[in-house]
Amino acid sequence: MSQVVFSSWGKEIVDNRRGGDGEVEVAKKKLPTTYDGERSWSAFMGWDGVIVNDPNVDIVAMAAEYAKRVQEDYCCAKCTPGKRGTRVLQDTMARIISGQGEERDLDTVESVAALLQNCKCTLCLTSARPVLDTVKHYRDDYLAYIRGERQPKQADYKVQLTAPCQSKCPAHIDIPAYVEEIKDNRPGEALATIRENMPLPSVCGRVCPHPCESACRRKNVDDSVNIMVLKRTASDFEWQHNQIPPMQPKPRKDKTVAIVGAGPAGLAAAYYLALEGFPCTIYEALPEGYGGGMIAVGIPAYRMPRHILQRDIDIIAALGVEIIYNTRVGKDISLPELKEKYDAVLLAPGAHRSKPMGVEGEDKGYKGFLPGGIDFLREAYMGQPTGMGKKVVVVGGGNTAIDCVRVALREGAEESVLLYRRTRKEMPADSWEVDGADEEGVKFEFLVLPKKIVVDENEQVTGVECVRMELGEPDDSGRRRPQPVEGSEFVVECDTVIPAIGQDPDLSFIPEKMGIDITRWNTVVTKFLPLKNAAGRNLNDDMGNPLSRTLITDLEGVFASGDAEIGPLTVVACVGNGHRAAKVIQRWLEEGKAYLDDDDIMEDLLSHLEVYDKNEQVPWLDSAARENQAEIHGAERASEGNYSEVELGFKDSQAVREAERCLRCYRVAMMAV
Repeated sequence: MSQVVFSSWGKEIVDNRRGGDGEVEVAKKKLPTTYDGERSWSAFMGWDGVIVNDPNVDIVAMAAEYAKRVQEDYCCAKCTPGKRGTRVLQDTMARIISGQGEERDLDTVESVAALLQNCKCTLCLTSARPVLDTVKHYRDDYLAYIRGERQPKQADYKVQLTAPCQSKCPAHIDIPAYVEEIKDNRPGEALATIRENMPLPSVCGRVCPHPCESACRRKNVDDSVNIMVLKRTASDFEWQHNQIPPMQPKPRKDKTVAIVGAGPAGLAAAYYLALEGFPCTIYEALPEGYGGGMIAVGIPAYRMPRHILQRDIDIIAALGVEIIYNTRVGKDISLPELKEKYDAVLLAPGAHRSKPMGVEGEDKGYKGFLPGGIDFLREAYMGQPTGMGKKVVVVGGGNTAIDCVRVALREGAEESVLLYRRTRKEMPADSWEVDGADEEGVKFEFLVLPKKIVVDENEQVTGVECVRMELGEPDDSGRRRPQPVEGSEFVVECDTVIPAIGQDPDLSFIPEKMGIDITRWNTVVTKFLPLKNAAGRNLNDDMGNPLSRTLITDLEGVFASGDAEIGPLTVVACVGNGHRAAKVIQRWLEEGKAYLDDDDIMEDLLSHLEVYDKNEQVPWLDSAARENQAEIHGAERASEGNYSEVELGFKDSQAVREAERCLRCYRVAMMAV
């Protein structure tokens, strides 16, 4: 028999209660067989129906509890159908499970579900659906309650509020809430909502790749809401109006935390630990004034102005966080010393070491062959000699490669060329960054693979020997695998080559004797919940890492976060990872054990389940054009020495209009464990 007893998920009925082996794809592939690696779950209830695993689950009692949680905990009460309808639904369900119900109450549930289709937002109307499904398909169970033949069974219910955009955000920011606050001209409240999960709002309002927008239901109508720039709107309002951030830390505690690295993960962890009263000390290898890790030395100022980044860091420091600059762990102070001195240690060193390109001659020390894109960007920002000439070639297809070709122009290059082995369509770089490079005069050579560095008699780079490529079958990433075209070799003339094909963490500061394991991808091994789906496969996140990780290493009291734990990723992913690390460290310090709580687990499960349905037919009366921020255009913006910000944000009126496009797509999920 199939694991699933009954399912109405996605409007497809699978009923195995009287035998049968009908399968439910979402249950087989997306949901784990256990809630936390140990405890089984009996039923899942949410916006798209019901999935039942255990034939003995009390589905009526669960539906009643679901209706109660929706009404009492999540209904905003801003519209009459939602406010009154969910209360009627709650009272009706409560009457039924108390033995006071009548058969006509089942008709009431159906009529209320129809009424809730007129709600202001989608929370209440989607919450009615699973309750209605239980009435339709478990009618005999309801009648047993009505006849007084049954009493509610006790169960442990896990409930989570989410939204398509929120579940896709690695930091799990309550996006519908802050967007609505901006719509209502309450930027301070919007910023407070953002800071609940994002302590670098000015940064992520500018450089976030905004995966949330890829899961925006408004996209099913016309175009996604400009969520990232609305975040910038809230954060910019505070500093533009000279407002003092309102956060106040709790009384200082006696347990201390050391953090390796002042990048986004380390800063986020320090922020949330400091708010809870834990003294945090961050050890940063870069000099003072370069806090932010890769944000500071890897993201150019035309994307992320330094004074705004520094303000976010100053706000964190004002909570009592000490940042010790120009101090490299493993050289100026050892990791064992930190372990001895502090009650907990978080490893968040970032990924500052460039990957080798794998071409002939790259290890010969040729003049004009630079160590890597990350090194080039760091030296350019810090005002150090980069070794760059006038004709620059950058190899790679990610955001770092795009930053390099754009910075090269600002550093005085006469020609800046990007070589990439696939087509523009397959580039991992954000499309708008590629567009920006194109506008600024960067030249692109697609379907090209470098093979050899060409030099003159003085070992000065004069070009790159390349071979043309063609796309074959898809590889593990889903992109078509590039294959060389025989006899297509040619040379791209240049005096500078910058490899920018990726970066790794430098974990050489971790002594082997400490017992902290390192993966073959050069990331720190952390413990995780053993979650498998019904097909027997491990549940992994988008990067292929185990889904629910505790972030504690094999050495008690030592945790890992950010690029060093998940591999090189985005600022927002590192912030979300750092926030979780702070919560786990707090539990370790206060309770003596590190674990994920129900919010952590449910967040992971809902992210993996995927709340957004790209095929959903979203009804809307009229289309409303997406607002886009003002931007400086023209190749002159990339003139030598010009690092002025390119994107300029919203006007207040623009922000309100854009916020009004939000459909407020909240969802409520419940799992019976």
